[in-house]
Amino acid sequence: MHKPFYFFGFLILFCSAILPQADKQVYSTEERDTIKTYTLSDVVITATKTNTSMLEIASSVTVISEAELEKSHRNFVVDVLAEQPGLAIAQQGGAGKIARVFIRGANPHHTLILVDGVEVNDPGSVSNAFDFANLLTSNVERIEILRGPQSTLYGSDALAGVISIFTKKGEGKPKLLLSAEGGSYNSYKANGAVNGTLGLLDYSFNYSQFRTDGFSAANDKYGNTEKDMFQSNSINGRIGATPVENLNFNFVFNYSKNKAGLDQNTILNINKKDVYGDDPNFISNFEQSLLKLNGSINLFDGFWTQSLSASTVKMISKTTDETDAAHPNMSSVNYFTGNRFKLDWQNNLKLADNHTVVVGLETETEKAYSDYLSVSEWGPYSSVIPSSKATTTGVYLEHQSGLFNSFFSTVGVRLDKHDKFGSEVTYRIAPAYFLRLTDTKFKATYGTGFKSPSLYYLYDPMYGNPELKPELSKGWDAGIDQFLFNYFLNIGVTYFRNEFSNLIGYDANFKTINIDNAETKGVEISLSTASFFNFVLKGNYTYTETKDKSTGKDDSGKELLRRPKNKVAINLVYDNKDFNGCLEIVNVGKRTDKDFGVYPVARVELKAYTLVNLSASYQLFKNLNLYVKADNILNEDYEEVLFYGTPERSFYGGIKFIL
Repeated sequence: MHKPFYFFGFLILFCSAILPQADKQVYSTEERDTIKTYTLSDVVITATKTNTSMLEIASSVTVISEAELEKSHRNFVVDVLAEQPGLAIAQQGGAGKIARVFIRGANPHHTLILVDGVEVNDPGSVSNAFDFANLLTSNVERIEILRGPQSTLYGSDALAGVISIFTKKGEGKPKLLLSAEGGSYNSYKANGAVNGTLGLLDYSFNYSQFRTDGFSAANDKYGNTEKDMFQSNSINGRIGATPVENLNFNFVFNYSKNKAGLDQNTILNINKKDVYGDDPNFISNFEQSLLKLNGSINLFDGFWTQSLSASTVKMISKTTDETDAAHPNMSSVNYFTGNRFKLDWQNNLKLADNHTVVVGLETETEKAYSDYLSVSEWGPYSSVIPSSKATTTGVYLEHQSGLFNSFFSTVGVRLDKHDKFGSEVTYRIAPAYFLRLTDTKFKATYGTGFKSPSLYYLYDPMYGNPELKPELSKGWDAGIDQFLFNYFLNIGVTYFRNEFSNLIGYDANFKTINIDNAETKGVEISLSTASFFNFVLKGNYTYTETKDKSTGKDDSGKELLRRPKNKVAINLVYDNKDFNGCLEIVNVGKRTDKDFGVYPVARVELKAYTLVNLSASYQLFKNLNLYVKADNILNEDYEEVLFYGTPERSFYGGIKFIL
C-alpha cells in the first residue's frame, strides 16, 4: 500500500543528491538569480481574485502553464488534471464520456469550475456538477487549481476548491496557427487560430474539431464490441479594447457542440446477473454557449480599481436510447436545459504598498428545465421538472496584507442570500511566512464553504424538497515549501483535512433531505526543478483518506467511492532547441466502487494501475513543428469506474504550422 510513497521519497533523495552538481555545472550566478526571481514572482489570480505573487499565497495552488500544455500534447483538460496533486479522475468510457474530478476526496459537485471567470457548473444537472468530458485544451493559456474551501470569494459550489481555466489573449503581431492530428481509434483533430493586436484592440479566435470512433464505453473485456464514437466542434475567442490607458474592455465567447455514443452502466449476463452493456442506440447530444462582457477602470493612480462583469452560460442536453435487438423493451429520452446569468462588481482598494482591500457584490440567477420519459419491462415512466429558477446575491470583503516582505495574510468574509433557504456566512484565513534565511515558506489556511441545493433537488416532483438547506464544509491545511540549491529545487508538503455536513441524501421514500456527513484528510507532496542538462522534473504524491460519517446507512464508517488512497505522478521534460520530449507516469492506487448489478448492492475493489505516456516534437522548419505521442505504453488494463472501458496502448501524430 505504501509503495508509491517510498518510490516518491526515493525520487526526492535522488534529485537532492544530483542537483547541487548539476547546479554548479549548468548555471551561472546571473542565471540562478533569474530562476529565483521567476519562481517567487509567478502570478496567481484565482487564490485572491487579484494578481498575486506565489510568494504571498498561503493557499494550495497549482498552475499549469501554456508551455506545459503544449509539451504534453493532451487534447482534453481532464487528462491534464489527472496528473495534478490532490486530484482524482473518474471517466465512464473514454473521450466524450462523463468525466468527474475529485479534489481532496470531496464530491465532484463540490468543486467550482470557471472558464475566463465564468462559472460553468451545469444548473440543469442533478447536482449542479461540471462534466469535463467535452472540454478541450485548444486555446487554453493556463489552468489554476485552488484546493480547499473557497466560498468566501466564490460563493456556492466551492466547498472543496476551484479549477479556473483561462483562454488565450491576443498580443503582438498577428499570428496564424494551423494544426492537425490523427491516430488510434480512427481519431483526428483539426485546429485553427488567429490572434494578435490591432491598434487599441487585441483579439484571439480559435476553432477546433475532434472526431474519434472510440471504443466500447462498456468495458470490452466483458464481451462488449460496439464502438462508442465522439465528435466535437467548438469555437471560442476574446476581443479586448483599451481606449485609454486606465480603461479596458473584454468580450469573451465560447460555443461547443458535442455528440457521444454511450452504453448502459453495467454489463449483460456476467456471473448470471441480468444487467446491461453494449447499447448501439444510446446517444448523447450536448451544446454549451458562454458569453462574458467585462469592463475595468483604474482610478486615482491605482488606488481604486473597479471591474464590472456580466456573463451568461447555457447548456442544452438531449440523450436518446432507442430500442434495439439487445434491448427490445427499453427506450428513453432525456432532455434538459440549464442557464445562468451573473453580474459581478469588484473593487480593489490599494490602501498601501502591502495592504489591499477587495470588496465585491455578485448576483446570479440559475434556471433549469428537464423532461424525462422511459419505457421498460415495468412500463412507462415520466418525470418533468417545470421551468424553475433560484437567485443568489452575495457580498464579500477580503483584506490582503504584507509585513517586512516576509509575512503575508489574507482574511475574508462573505454573506450570501438565497431566495429559498435564506442566508449563509462563510469566512477564510490564510497566513504565510517566508523565512529568507533558509528559503522556507510556511503556510496555513482555514475556511468554510457552502453549496446551494441544485434546482433538481429543490423542484423534482418526485424526489425534490423545497425545504433543503445548503451543504456545508469547513477545512484547513498547513504546509511547508522548501527551496534548495539557490531555488533550483522546490519541495512542498501539505497536510489537509475537510469536514462536510448537511450533505444531501435520500430518506426511506427517496425524498432528498440533508442527512449525510463525510470527512477527508491526507497529505500532498510535490517536487519541481529548474532546468538541468535541458531536463525539467516535476512530481507529486497524494495520500487521501475518506470516510462516510453519516448515521444509519450501510456505508457508514466506510471510505467514499472512486477515491484512491495513493496517487503518484511524475513528469519529465527534455527541451533542447528544436527537439522536445515528455515522459508522464501516473500511478493510481486501489479504489472502492459499487456493483449495482447485484442485490444487495456490493462494494468492489478496483485494482491499482500505472499509466506511462510519451511524446516528442521536432521543429522541422521555423514555422513547422511535427510531433508524435504514445499513450498507455504498458497497455495497462484498468477501470476508473466499474464495468467501464479505458484506452489501450495508442499512438498519434500531428503537425503544427505557425505563421
